[in-house]
Amino acid sequence: MRWYIAGTIFLATTINYIDRQALSVAAPVIRKDLGLNNEQYGWIVSAFLLAYAIMQVVSGRLIDKVGTKKGFGIAVIWWSIANILHAFGRGLFSLGAFRFLLGIGEAGNYPAAMKAVSEWFPKKERSKAVGILNMGPGMGAIIAPPLMAWLILSFGWKMAFVITGAIGFLWLFLWRWIYHPPENHPKISEAERAYILSDRPFEAIAEKTPWLHYFKYKEVWGAALARFVSDGAFYFFVFWLPSWLADVKGFSLTDIGLFAWIPFVLSDIGSFTGGWASSKLLENGVSLDTSRKRIIWIGAIGVIPVLGCLYIESAYWAIALISFALFATQFKQAALFTLPIDLFPKNEAASVWGITGSAGSFGAMLFTPVIGWLVDTISYSPIFVIVAFLHIISAILVTLFIPKIKTLTP
Repeated sequence: MRWYIAGTIFLATTINYIDRQALSVAAPVIRKDLGLNNEQYGWIVSAFLLAYAIMQVVSGRLIDKVGTKKGFGIAVIWWSIANILHAFGRGLFSLGAFRFLLGIGEAGNYPAAMKAVSEWFPKKERSKAVGILNMGPGMGAIIAPPLMAWLILSFGWKMAFVITGAIGFLWLFLWRWIYHPPENHPKISEAERAYILSDRPFEAIAEKTPWLHYFKYKEVWGAALARFVSDGAFYFFVFWLPSWLADVKGFSLTDIGLFAWIPFVLSDIGSFTGGWASSKLLENGVSLDTSRKRIIWIGAIGVIPVLGCLYIESAYWAIALISFALFATQFKQAALFTLPIDLFPKNEAASVWGITGSAGSFGAMLFTPVIGWLVDTISYSPIFVIVAFLHIISAILVTLFIPKIKTLTP
């Protein structure tokens, strides 16, 4: 049953990223239709990331309070409605407002998902479960380009947002039916229940702590700063890859639909492989600390070859390099995203993950308008240089601030 739960969360994360990336696929059409430049598009994206950053902290606390099932459902309803509202966008300010609303709702996805993982999986399987649900961003990015391209060509960009926004309501029926805590799930076997709860006695069960209390831990700072510097590198490809293909490589909307999804296939494979590899290391007797950090460093180094995009003319070889970079990125993130639920017990998981996720979104929010300004004033080249090394900085921060990964007692 725990793997059915993981699969359901993976579907939610996939829908989350279909709705999130819908704008990036439609961006070349919307910019032309509404007369927006790259810097204005960057500010629209930043509006999403600002709300996403603020609300990950808030939603983490709310989900810890109201519970995983209810909290996840509210988040999906909110972001689905916000995505539909994009159909009424008329320019910079209205689209920015709707992106802000989308960010409020979508911020609940990962805190709720990580809390569910902490409830349903013992420590030795958590990175594997996180690897599965973290395939959602890649799957959403795989589906979004061809789906949005077809919807835009068939019905126009406004109706495309209405249709993609409606998908979340279908998922809600599945979630309401399948999700219960393992302690009282009606479909779980006694053997699986005992297995899931097997390491609970070894987790510190803390009283609810004030939000600011977590900042006394250097480990929280390390995980948060690691996300702050590296999340923007991933969002560059999520939000700007279709525009780069159109602006630099001359791709049409049809071409974007045919090819822009390919790097995110490798992204998904990287996420699953990173989660599996970390769990395998644990099973083979490698310490939790070493298994997580080894995956983080291998992934960080693997992003550097994306610099080759500056020197090759072929769009297809460039897509291959970006695909490898996204594989490495998500290979790393499968371990990095697991750190909050490694460091804190399950009843604190959503709150701590919300802090680190918020830091990542703030970093991406600040990076995004810089991307737009660089594209309008220089080119995409300096952005590729920055993106190539942000994950190395992220890995260094984890190493410095988290000398040993172990469960802390708030």
